[in-house]
Amino acid sequence: MNDRIRVPEVRLVGPNGEQVGIVSIHDALKLAQEADLDLVEVAATARPPVCKLMDYGKFKYESAMKAREARRNQAHTIIKEIKLRPKIDPHDYETKKGHVVRFLKAGDKVKVTIMFRGREQSRPELGFRLLQRLAEDVTELGFVESQPKQDGRNMIMVIGPHKKKAEAKAEKAAARATRDDDSVADAVAAEE
Repeated sequence: MNDRIRVPEVRLVGPNGEQVGIVSIHDALKLAQEADLDLVEVAATARPPVCKLMDYGKFKYESAMKAREARRNQAHTIIKEIKLRPKIDPHDYETKKGHVVRFLKAGDKVKVTIMFRGREQSRPELGFRLLQRLAEDVTELGFVESQPKQDGRNMIMVIGPHKKKAEAKAEKAAARATRDDDSVADAVAAEE
């Protein structure tokens, strides 16, 4: 037993969460030994301190498993980048806009960069208008997270998605499941 006990009594909580009451520290240690459990202090600042009878190794293992599960379900936001030029062809603009739409639907942020070369640097308003047009075109999927700003030869704007990455993944999985169910139903109908 521990010879350097500072408190004479503790509020004891049983292994199933039931309140045992206020008992002396020696009785609490004896109860823990008889039940082959550990006496763990859960609230040191309370008067008297609160202790719980538990299997501490099992508790640590379960909390580690919960933390791992939480990390696995966590979605990582990725910043995708699209580069444009101020004098972009309408068809090329539509293609790049399609990429931005795809990234936003997947729940990713998009960093849109407009690269200026030579004399184009003297006309930053062209790039600004292009970025504003792109932001208006994708306004139902995302919002402008950081306004367009000039950074040397480039102008940069970040667009964030309205949906979180986890929501986008869940929607994609649900759509895939319905598509698979439809294909199975079609295959069964074709056999009949």
